[in-house]
Amino acid sequence: MHSVLRAPLLTEHGFEHGFSTRLGGVSAPPFDSLNLALGVGDDPGLVAENQRRFALAVGYVPGALFSLQQVHGELVQRVSPGADPGAVAQLQGDALVGQGGVAVGVRTADCVPLLIADPETRCVAAVHAGWRGVCAGVVTQAVRALCEASAAPAARLVAAVFPHIRGCCFEVGSDVALQLSAAVPGVSCVSFVSEGPRGRPHVALELLLRAQLSAAGVAAERTADVPGCTCCDAQRFFSFRRDGRASGRHLAVIVAG
Repeated sequence: MHSVLRAPLLTEHGFEHGFSTRLGGVSAPPFDSLNLALGVGDDPGLVAENQRRFALAVGYVPGALFSLQQVHGELVQRVSPGADPGAVAQLQGDALVGQGGVAVGVRTADCVPLLIADPETRCVAAVHAGWRGVCAGVVTQAVRALCEASAAPAARLVAAVFPHIRGCCFEVGSDVALQLSAAVPGVSCVSFVSEGPRGRPHVALELLLRAQLSAAGVAAERTADVPGCTCCDAQRFFSFRRDGRASGRHLAVIVAG
């Protein structure tokens, strides 16, 4: 199904998961067609149908997805079977750790969606990593919370980064570049910050995230990157940077074993 992208690494370990493209839904322009978020101006009935289609494609029960009020910070929430998805959806945070068969997800329209899992205990995490969250340490906090929930060493985890705004398009001010350069102590910023065609800094967030995962103990060979730039590819992806408030939202979801 063209509406769902998967990471072979997570599939290899038996995790139901997926990242939505903008294809395969019923929403009208400018949210065409698989917008998965309420509150952006789309018709709620169409969003509900899109959510149903995506849930069936990924493999979780429609309406049973756990998500948060994302605030571009470092807060991690944990959910277990029996929790109320509606109540959890009122909580603030940018990462969810789940176990016991629950589905956890994050919505994005340029920020980095990161899914992490422990192949042995089947605990999982979904992380929303915008540049502010990266600076705040949400990746490190999510790894720590998942390790605590599963009693797993970080080296046992597997992770996958999904489409987001890439370095080709992610132009930032020098102040943001300086903050991001300090996000991984001991790692030179030249590995993920470069000069763009207009002489302003461009940041490769996926490289920064991989450095943070490595610093947290997740082996480089156990981190996958599903290609795609949300800003470049208007046919497949929504992008807030490109389209502003007329942008839909993607979902990245993983189901605990």
